[in-house]
Amino acid sequence: MELHNLKPTKGATHSKKRLGRGVGSGTGKTAGKGTKGQNSRSGGGTRPGFEGGQTPWFKRIPKRGFTNRFRKEFATVNVSELNRYEDGTVVTPELLLQDKLIRKYLDGVKILGDGSLAKKLTVQANKFTGSAVEKIEAAGGTTEVI
Repeated sequence: MELHNLKPTKGATHSKKRLGRGVGSGTGKTAGKGTKGQNSRSGGGTRPGFEGGQTPWFKRIPKRGFTNRFRKEFATVNVSELNRYEDGTVVTPELLLQDKLIRKYLDGVKILGDGSLAKKLTVQANKFTGSAVEKIEAAGGTTEVI
């Protein structure tokens, strides 16, 4: 069996109904839509969620909160994850991306202070938490905001 030999199982497919092709076809004249009414017209029918003129569910339920269009989302890295680098390494966002510590750059990189750091590193990032700065400097490293 090969891809160009594949066929649907017998009885799995049906030929398309040819609507509106004369009275003898069984689906002629009104094409199986009945007579008159919204659904018999071309373009007829209602949108999803329509409740016959009653106020729809999505308008009845209470609305809460809002979405800040100007929110910045940072890729985050904990201080403990930086222990994989050798002493004296300059840790940049590009290096973090290359070593898969972050998946995407997003709006920048933020270093968080979870865990401990035992290496002397120069860390370059867009943002640092206070505890992250303390731990990096306590280990003899430096922080640079880019």
